[in-house]
Amino acid sequence: MASSGQIHAPHVEEDDPMLGSGQEDDGEGDAEGEGEGDVIMPDVTDDSSEEGEDDEEEARKIREGFIVDEDEEDEEADEEERRKRRKRRKKHHRKRGAITAGDEEDEGLEEEDLELLEENTGTSFKRDRLTRLHRRRDSESPAASSSKRRVVVESSEDDLDNDGLPRLEDIQRIWDDERRGEEDDDEMDDFIEDDEEEEGGPPLDERAREERRREKKQEQQRRKRARGAVPELAGIDANAWDEIHDVFGDGHEYDWALEGDEEVPYDEEQDKLDMKYQDVFEPSEIRKRMLTEDDDLIRAQDIPERMQLATSSLSLSASLSLHTQLTEADLGGAAMWVTQRLSSRKNRDFFSEDGPYSHLKGALVMAVTFALRCLFVEEFEVPYIWTHKRDYIRHFDVQDIRSRQELLSLNELWRIYALGQKYRSMIERRGAMMSMYQRLDVQDSYVEDDIFPQVDSVEVVADCTEWLSMKYKDQKQSEPDPHFHDDEETEIIKKRKMPSRVSNYEILKKSIVSKLAEGFGLQSHQIVLNFLSPDQRLHFVDDQELNPLVFAEQFIDPDPLKAQPAEELLRRARLILSTELGKDPLLRNQIRKVFQEEARISVEPTERGVTKIDEHHRYFTFKYLQNKPIREMLDSSQFLNILVAESELLVTLSITLPSEVKSMFERRLNEAFASDSFSDAARAWNEERSRVVHEVVEQHLIPAGAKWTREYIREEVEDFLAGQCAIHLRKRIDVAAFRAVETQSSDLVSSVLAISWGKGDPHKDAITMVFVDEEGRMREHTKLDNLYDHEMVDEFFDILRRRKPNVIVIGGFSVATFKLSSLVKKLIGGGAHGGQNNQEIFDIPVTYVHDDVARIYQHSKRANDEFSALSPTAKYCIGLARYMQSPLNEYAALGSDITAITFEDDDQHLVPKEKLLSAFERTLVDVTNIVGVDINRAVADPYYQHLLPFVCGLGPRKAQALVKKIGSLGGNLVNRDQFIKGSLLTTKIFLNAASFLRITQDPGSRPSKNRHDDEMVSDPLDDTRIHPEDYELARKMATDALELDEEDVHDEHPSHVVTTIINDRDNVKKLSELNLDEFAISLYEANNDQKRHTLNLIRDELIKPYSESRDKFRLPTSWDVVTMLSGETPKTLRIGLIVSTQVVRTKGLTVFTRLDSGLEGIITPEYLSDSPLSNAADVVAKGQTIPGVILDLKFDVEQDSCTVELSSRPSDVHAGDDVTEPNADPTGQTTGQLIVDSAHTYADLDELIVNHVQAMARRCEELMAHEKFKHGPEDELHLFLKNFLAANPAKSMYGFTLNRKRPGHFNLCFLANKNSAVQTWPVRVAPEAYYLFDAAAVGVPELCDAFKVRHLHESQNVVNAAAGGKTPFGAGGRTPARPQTGGATPGRMSVRQVGRTPNPYSGATPYNAISGTSAPTPGTGYMPPQTPYGYQTPHRPPSFQPPSQVPPGMNPARAAMIQQGWSQGQSWR
Repeated sequence: MASSGQIHAPHVEEDDPMLGSGQEDDGEGDAEGEGEGDVIMPDVTDDSSEEGEDDEEEARKIREGFIVDEDEEDEEADEEERRKRRKRRKKHHRKRGAITAGDEEDEGLEEEDLELLEENTGTSFKRDRLTRLHRRRDSESPAASSSKRRVVVESSEDDLDNDGLPRLEDIQRIWDDERRGEEDDDEMDDFIEDDEEEEGGPPLDERAREERRREKKQEQQRRKRARGAVPELAGIDANAWDEIHDVFGDGHEYDWALEGDEEVPYDEEQDKLDMKYQDVFEPSEIRKRMLTEDDDLIRAQDIPERMQLATSSLSLSASLSLHTQLTEADLGGAAMWVTQRLSSRKNRDFFSEDGPYSHLKGALVMAVTFALRCLFVEEFEVPYIWTHKRDYIRHFDVQDIRSRQELLSLNELWRIYALGQKYRSMIERRGAMMSMYQRLDVQDSYVEDDIFPQVDSVEVVADCTEWLSMKYKDQKQSEPDPHFHDDEETEIIKKRKMPSRVSNYEILKKSIVSKLAEGFGLQSHQIVLNFLSPDQRLHFVDDQELNPLVFAEQFIDPDPLKAQPAEELLRRARLILSTELGKDPLLRNQIRKVFQEEARISVEPTERGVTKIDEHHRYFTFKYLQNKPIREMLDSSQFLNILVAESELLVTLSITLPSEVKSMFERRLNEAFASDSFSDAARAWNEERSRVVHEVVEQHLIPAGAKWTREYIREEVEDFLAGQCAIHLRKRIDVAAFRAVETQSSDLVSSVLAISWGKGDPHKDAITMVFVDEEGRMREHTKLDNLYDHEMVDEFFDILRRRKPNVIVIGGFSVATFKLSSLVKKLIGGGAHGGQNNQEIFDIPVTYVHDDVARIYQHSKRANDEFSALSPTAKYCIGLARYMQSPLNEYAALGSDITAITFEDDDQHLVPKEKLLSAFERTLVDVTNIVGVDINRAVADPYYQHLLPFVCGLGPRKAQALVKKIGSLGGNLVNRDQFIKGSLLTTKIFLNAASFLRITQDPGSRPSKNRHDDEMVSDPLDDTRIHPEDYELARKMATDALELDEEDVHDEHPSHVVTTIINDRDNVKKLSELNLDEFAISLYEANNDQKRHTLNLIRDELIKPYSESRDKFRLPTSWDVVTMLSGETPKTLRIGLIVSTQVVRTKGLTVFTRLDSGLEGIITPEYLSDSPLSNAADVVAKGQTIPGVILDLKFDVEQDSCTVELSSRPSDVHAGDDVTEPNADPTGQTTGQLIVDSAHTYADLDELIVNHVQAMARRCEELMAHEKFKHGPEDELHLFLKNFLAANPAKSMYGFTLNRKRPGHFNLCFLANKNSAVQTWPVRVAPEAYYLFDAAAVGVPELCDAFKVRHLHESQNVVNAAAGGKTPFGAGGRTPARPQTGGATPGRMSVRQVGRTPNPYSGATPYNAISGTSAPTPGTGYMPPQTPYGYQTPHRPPSFQPPSQVPPGMNPARAAMIQQGWSQGQSWR
């Protein structure tokens, strides 16, 4: 609201979009000049004819401050609010500096206005063409100001704050009014003068008027020229303005510039200080850089980082754990809980009566308690406990100190940590459950006295919570929300009513049936208590005198419409009891224990799995698994594979209890519920009670136990497999650096020359060489086209002379790498090259190394950041060299990508990634703390810095912060004291990490004298594994070993004696003479400290600080190298497997081939053909692909030789219907005949397709279109035949179906009569005919006739054999459907057949096939066919018995005649 005497501008239309920024500079300029606002005349219009001349009175009013500026309105709330909005707009837009008054008089439009017009129109403007009104600084009257532009700019702030879009007609009127003013300018001059004189100012003389006219004309001319320079602005229609508005907005983007002169200057620096990185970076980028608030909290807390995380620190989704801390009071229960779950071996050895360490079970519990206290109360990590507190987790007996029994291993410490986390989670849930019980405000002695003391697992907590919710559901729903008298009244928000689920139990519990349930004599919790105490019955049944049905009739509703029979009421009463028993947490806990001990696993294939899981499928091992104990499944991956197969709908998994175990459990529950009375009523009630027990077991307990067992086994197997993968990782990284010679110091790292030519293509891949020095830094890399040209060889030798590598590493992506290795070895060994011998010999070992890390590194972002200019092969070589120097550093640098490396080929993918990361992280932590980390090198070397997060107590965030702090102090530490004095580490983190952070000492350096308080004094103990809390012990041991007194070293640095003993050549002897046992006893008696292992550690460190305790570097085995270069594994390349191989060359009768993986194969003359040959070219040709059976594998990696011995003899291969070309052209062109078999030979491929493939396809289609053909599996056809004969007993039936094991074959299944079994005969399809055994049939009707004739003859043979007759000549030498004697049993393939679909007819005559040998008849030694695999249900032996046996005493000839008549009278359908 304006005060009296203030003049405000009248309300005007919206601002011009293109003129919004003009006033901003003007206002600023005025502010700097006078600090006053501009005068706005009350009657000013847009028309130039309305412009009046300012007189001296107006100037006087201006000088006197008659017009009030915005300064005087600061106290008004609305003005303040608008000012804040403008300040926010101005936050990211700053106007340029003010322009002096003299310069402003020469400008009509602001610089920004002109720039905006030039940008939008593409036309340049002269900056001195347009002028605008500015307040004069002297006594002269101001220039005329009458345009609407001026009015808009100086309008009130209410208008400026209006963000609405300008109306179209308003924008057009701006230009229309200006044009109209120009046209009427000359006509209205006199009118303007009269108006101005009438406004009360002093009269103007003629000269003044003439001067004013001249100025006006000049102003108008300048405006015309300005518009003429921008023709686009003339005559713009409404559509054009719409487009301008859509593109450039409404001009309010410059409102930030319209800030009053009185506003406080914007402090840009303060704004920068207030800005957070959350305002700049994306949340995903913040998480990636570990800059979230949780990350800051993890860095700040004095708790080891890994203990603050819910998952592995390697995980990209690692989050802060919000657990509650364990207290000293929790340790007792935690120790017993954890000890019982450590391992079955621990329970057996320590807690069984006959266990070898049963006398130490108390010591074991104390050791577990100590470990839990360190881990969860004092917050020390596992490496610290294992290194510095091992005496507390082993049996320490002062009386017999030499007998030191290890109570806990390193792996068991990690197990205790994992179990402790589970226990902590369990007590948190238990606390929440007890809080819920307290809120129910009920008193239940069963819950408080019996259930709560036995809550020892998360499952029991969940069961108890569910049980309480069921039993006290009404109390839980009616529990009011706490509301206090001083709470503010909140508006009641109507929520959508959610559907409530009401179970049958709840309905029945509220009905009269609940009274009937009480008639059973015991409540559910009383039954459970009886069950849990079988030796002493706690509750007895209150027997009813009435029979159950009679008793139930009392509860029948008197309303006939609602009445239920007594049996139904009893069923409902049983449901109440069975539900309460089935939900009881103690009973469910008992069934879980039974399942854990006695459960059996069975698997059945689904309909889909029956056909898909064949004998070569990876799931075949458990296709018909039956009743396998779960204990046998905990140490293999089979169960996880079963779960995967089940998810693929191939099998059905069932978890059951043995019948005797289930019966025992059910009997015990019956005994806890039954009555001891002998009356009829009691017996009748016991029957009802047994029905309740049966319902409880079958409907509640068994399903709940099976569900829990499924998750229990899955969890255990995943943990087991993750541990196995971690073991493989430890074998890789827990090794010392490679030493070229045994005399090389273990502290020295070898320099490496890595060589690779990628895939080994001589036309594409050059030979890449990279030299990496002892510090892991790449010093040189080069590429050579080959190692044959003299110039290339000389360059190779030059690198060897200059760099002198300790070892040469060879790597690659194909078996051609063998040739590269052989060539390098020949060159450095002085072998012949280029026709002349090389006289220079280099004693440099050449070897292979595991390249899985290098393969990942070459394409990683880390490699691109470090060596962006190098090729992928060069980066691969760097990875090889670094792995040779430190496998630990390479694996640590992988981060979360470490799971991409497969340590268990078949099983690793079954384990969740988070579990793998946790297992791998623990292994990396163990080995890193064994080796230690040089903190100064870690600060300076980003690659070596990857080890720092795995130091005890640290993690990625704390390591990052530590490096930054050390860098701010100069990047170098002198002693470990600086970690605390420089506030680099908090107290607890320092205690965890101190002994594992090395501060290396310069060789020969000695501590200065009398500088105890100098922070910059080095200490030799800082380069040892000795913890700072044990420094005094180390100095005492060194003093005693040197036989010095305290007076001898009084003036020396406290660690001077340590330097002396370390440099003493006889330090081993001197330190070994110390009696550490007595020293440990004295420490125990004096301070109760157990330091026996610590004293051993100190002695070892004084002898050799940070000595190498890891195994020697493990080079890859022959199979590792073969897999690395070819991809073959022992499963894909094994003896007896049939593989495809291509002929490379022949030499006499020897054939040299190449497998698909690139490995070389060789076929010796005796394995080339079954018949004698004079030349290998008679059976094979160069470039031809032939099948071969693997006979032997000859791998000699040292000699770069890997050969596979093969056999291509048809008798070994069983090639089947393979098409071969005897004289194949290696170029791939067909030059000879194509042979399918001896009866089918074709001139070219077209003839083969037309006359063989298409002909067979037509015959298959013809047979499949026949009415006797049945789609679907063979079992469905069998079922159809049986159903048909059941409906037509006097008939016989047959049908065709596909043989799904042999392409191009069908099965003819038939059922002779309802008493016989379904029999199957093979039908082979050929281009020219169908073949039933050896009988050809040109069509399907002929095939059916051939079957009927053959069956007639077969049945006659059976009759003749039963009558003692002779088998007719030509009828075949075998009894139909009898397995042959001798030969290969179908399905029992020889070792050569592994990996191929078995041919059930290969090597064995099929059922009913023609054979030259006689076969036993059903009455003489018949043997049923053997099943191929133990899990398959054997088929019944085919039976050809006649409908009736020959009666005793009947003439056999008469019997034969009868049988013949029966056979001829059969009617095949």
